[in-house]
Amino acid sequence: MRFSAKHALASAALLSSGVLAAALATTAPAAAAPTWAPAASADIHPGTMMYTAGAQCTANFVYTDGAGTVYVGYAAHCAGTGSSTDTDGCQTQSLPLGTKVTFNEGGSLVDEGTQVGSGTLAYSSWDTMKKVGETDPNTCAYNDLALVKVDAADVGKVNPSVPFWGGPTGIDTNGTAAGDRVYTYGNSSLRAGLSPLSPHTGISLGDQAADGGWSHPLYTVTPGIPGDSGSGFLSADGKAIGVLSTLGLAPLPASNNIGDLAKELAYANAHSGLSGLTLVPGTEPFSPIL
Repeated sequence: MRFSAKHALASAALLSSGVLAAALATTAPAAAAPTWAPAASADIHPGTMMYTAGAQCTANFVYTDGAGTVYVGYAAHCAGTGSSTDTDGCQTQSLPLGTKVTFNEGGSLVDEGTQVGSGTLAYSSWDTMKKVGETDPNTCAYNDLALVKVDAADVGKVNPSVPFWGGPTGIDTNGTAAGDRVYTYGNSSLRAGLSPLSPHTGISLGDQAADGGWSHPLYTVTPGIPGDSGSGFLSADGKAIGVLSTLGLAPLPASNNIGDLAKELAYANAHSGLSGLTLVPGTEPFSPIL
């Protein structure tokens, strides 16, 4: 489901704590660390519009691997080829790895705006789950992360800071409780480039035990809309909680669900073949002030 929200239902199990711990502990060698563009002038960053075969989504965070390769994340369903009702990542077809993805600004319903960089699809949880024969219902329903390798010529345009809010300061591993404050930056082309509408804040609706920690339902003002898919969510201390994946129907209208980033990144480290994937902290301090 590209450029549209999906509705997922699932229940059951967690990744092993050993795999999760190993994934979160992995860091890129200091010698391989890229030089980031200044946050104020970077063309590619969390919140940048990303286009895949005409479908628009929003970047969540920046990542590197053990060799210092730079990736930008969005939702795996952004490169899916099914309809909005095809929500099982283990069953739905996806575009192949190597597919071109562009980074754009100013996209709208009229056109895709200005291209500011490009990359290639390097990892898709949906594609990977099909290849490894994943069967866990929660993993299939909520593991919705893809990574785009930034072209070498465009790495110097990247900054890992979330616009408006700053951060991320790390990865959240505790989930959310009802009433927890969350922060995000969506960039749907449906907003016609009106950046003041992009920052959102909201509250968690409380994690559901049946989801096994894979999904965090929440409500934001304004709610995430198609095109915001893939955008990242931050906790009250600026840690990356998850990736916008679904529009929910209950308990509140226009609620959203995010896939748990800690589990998604652990799965990528275990199965992608990309060694040492890690989240890159923002260069700008987290400031949760409207």
